[in-house]
Amino acid sequence: MLNILAGILLFGVLVLVHEFGHFLLAKLNGIGVVEFSIGMGPRLCSVVRGETRYSLKCLPFGGSCMMVGEDADNAGPKAFNSKSVWARISVIAAGPIFNLVLALFFAMVTVAQVGHDMPILYEVVEGSPAAAAGLQPGDKLTRINKRKVSSRRDVSMYLMSHPGEPLTLRYERPKGGSWENAKAWEARVTQLVPEFNQEYQAYMMGVSFYGNYQKAQNPIEFLSFSLYEVKYCVATTIDGIRMLFQGQMKVQDSVAGPVGIVTMVGETIEEGQKEGMAALINVLATWGLLLSATLGIMNLLPIPALDGGRLLFLFVELLRGRPVNPEKEGMVHAAGMVVLMMLMVLVLFNDIRKLL
Repeated sequence: MLNILAGILLFGVLVLVHEFGHFLLAKLNGIGVVEFSIGMGPRLCSVVRGETRYSLKCLPFGGSCMMVGEDADNAGPKAFNSKSVWARISVIAAGPIFNLVLALFFAMVTVAQVGHDMPILYEVVEGSPAAAAGLQPGDKLTRINKRKVSSRRDVSMYLMSHPGEPLTLRYERPKGGSWENAKAWEARVTQLVPEFNQEYQAYMMGVSFYGNYQKAQNPIEFLSFSLYEVKYCVATTIDGIRMLFQGQMKVQDSVAGPVGIVTMVGETIEEGQKEGMAALINVLATWGLLLSATLGIMNLLPIPALDGGRLLFLFVELLRGRPVNPEKEGMVHAAGMVVLMMLMVLVLFNDIRKLL
């Protein structure tokens, strides 16, 4: 039970940071905030400070930052719609951006603990496509087709999201055969086509990687490794969305809602507890990184009712020099909200089905 509560608390922190981004930029731009709430549904408790009611609601998912004149034609000095288009863009974009900043914080915790996994080949299977292409243990992959490779996870994600595609691999080979004492390396390029592995039901090159992680040697490298972790989560989210639309992944198997996410977080927290405090912190930071980055990117998608949909209308206003008809924009967002609520119900039922 405590593990589930920890998962709910982590999810709540992500929502709190997201809504606080909207709240902070609204205040900085002189926009009145009617209510700042964590959770959805009826209020459990609330307190009024100045012009704002701060509320905690019964359902521990979601939240809101209700601003003066946000969804109505209000000409007051503190109304959202009375501010400049750039001020409104900054307020709406702040939520997702704060989630990405939080993701970077979690990434720093993870990198400080375990370091960065390097894309250095540990083994090349005899008779595999990689062996035929001339790859050897100790080679460091740097690029697959047009995508830069920074870790072994980049390789596995690319193979999963581009199954069976011909690959142009760029890599570095250390002089002397090992990176431990190498002072120079040779840049090389080769081509291969992954083969389908019946045992793993996936396309594979026939390589394995070093299992150890590299610790950052200086602050710049530490920041670089941390930024990579956020970038990787963003890239996997985008790849996942593309794979869903292309039918490479099944919605019922790959999409989870708040109930499913909290359950998975709780299960991994329980496993982390068995390994000690350091492992538990790493589990929480890893989930926080993944969920916060995903929440930030998903909210930036140009979907009505999401932050990205509202930003789309604001950029249209910026280009046209005048706002879109508020009634028409409201109708689009209302329709988008209905669709999102329907999807949330379907995802909820899918989460419950998996639990049973």
